[in-house]
Amino acid sequence: MLSKSSLNFLETFMNTSGPSGFEFEPAAAFRNYAGEFAHEVRTDVTGNTIAVLNPDAEFKVMLAGHYDEIGFQVVYIDEGGLVSFRQVGGIDKNTLPGIEVNIINARGEKIPGVIGRKPIHLQTPKERETPSEFKDLWIDIGAENADEAKKLVGIGDPVAFKVNYKRYGENRIMSKGLDDKIGAFVVIEALKLLAKRKLKVGVYAVGTVQEELGLRGATTSAFGVNPNMAIAVDVGFATDVPGVEKKSYGDVTLGGGPLLSRNADNNPVVNRLMFKVADKKKIRYQLDCGHRASGGTDTAQIQMTRSGVATALVSIPNRYMHTPVEICDLRDVEGAINLIAETVAALSGKETFIPGID
Repeated sequence: MLSKSSLNFLETFMNTSGPSGFEFEPAAAFRNYAGEFAHEVRTDVTGNTIAVLNPDAEFKVMLAGHYDEIGFQVVYIDEGGLVSFRQVGGIDKNTLPGIEVNIINARGEKIPGVIGRKPIHLQTPKERETPSEFKDLWIDIGAENADEAKKLVGIGDPVAFKVNYKRYGENRIMSKGLDDKIGAFVVIEALKLLAKRKLKVGVYAVGTVQEELGLRGATTSAFGVNPNMAIAVDVGFATDVPGVEKKSYGDVTLGGGPLLSRNADNNPVVNRLMFKVADKKKIRYQLDCGHRASGGTDTAQIQMTRSGVATALVSIPNRYMHTPVEICDLRDVEGAINLIAETVAALSGKETFIPGID
C-alpha cells in the first residue's frame, strides 16, 4: 500500500479547500510537497502548479490532475445576517440543506456556517417533492444582523464544504473534493516514484485549476508546457451502486483498479502502451468508453493544445460524485500511480504516437 508519508500528505491535501478560482490552499500544499523531490516547482498566473523532473529533456510528458473543487460564492448579505450564495461548478442541489460549509474571507479565515432551508413542516407538497433552488437557500453563520455578518465575510468570498476526510475500513476514503484532488495526488505521487528512476524524458506533473469551470487551467498549463504526450487523472463514475445501469455506463467497481478509457480523447497508441505496461507489470485496470464520446476532463483540452498532444485519461472510480461525501478506493489510487510511473519510465523519448502508423 501507499507509504506513511504519502498517506499523511493525502490527508493534509484533502483537508484543504479550494473552490474553482480560489485554489490557494491546495496549491500551496501541492507545491510544498513537490519541492521535496522535483527538480523544479513553479506556479503560473492562473494558479496551476508545475513540478518538473529532467527539465532539459526535449521530449516532454505532462501529467495533470485538477485540485480545484466545486463550491459557492457569497452574493448578498441580508438584514438578518443570512448569506445568499451561488454555485461554482455543478452541484447536486438535493444534497445541500443542512450541510456545513466554510466561507473563506479576504483574510484567509474560515468562517463556519450551515446551509439553511425552510423547515419541511412549513413546505408545500410541491416544495417537498422538488430540489431547492439556490434562491431558496442561505448560509447561516450565526450573525445577528448584517453589520455583524459583514465584519466576518464579504461579497465574492468563496465557500467550500467543510473538510471531512476519513478512512473507511482498510482501503476506502471519504471526503469532499475527491473530484479531483485525488487525481492531483496521483500525478504528484507518480512523479515522486519517477524521481527515483533514470528517465529519458522530461516529466511535468501539473496540479490544474478551474477544471470545474471549463478546463481553464489545463488550457494555459498545456500551452506553457507544450508536451509531446500527456496523461490526465480524474475521477470516473463507479457503477457498483443501485440505480446505475451497467449497460449504459459500463461495469466499474471500487477496488477493481484504475479506469482506462477508449474514446476520442485517448490516443490509441498511448492506450496500447498503457495496456501493455499494465499487463507486463500485472497492474489491474478496468476499461470503459467514457460516459460520452469526448470532453468533460482536462484530457480533451490538453489534446487540442497547439498542434495536438497524444493524450490518455486515467480515472479513479468514485461514488457520489459532486457531493460532499465522495468515496474512492486506495487500491485504485495506488494502481493508477504505479501504472502512470511505469508507462512514463518505459518511454524512449523517440515516440511519435501517430494513430495508424505506429
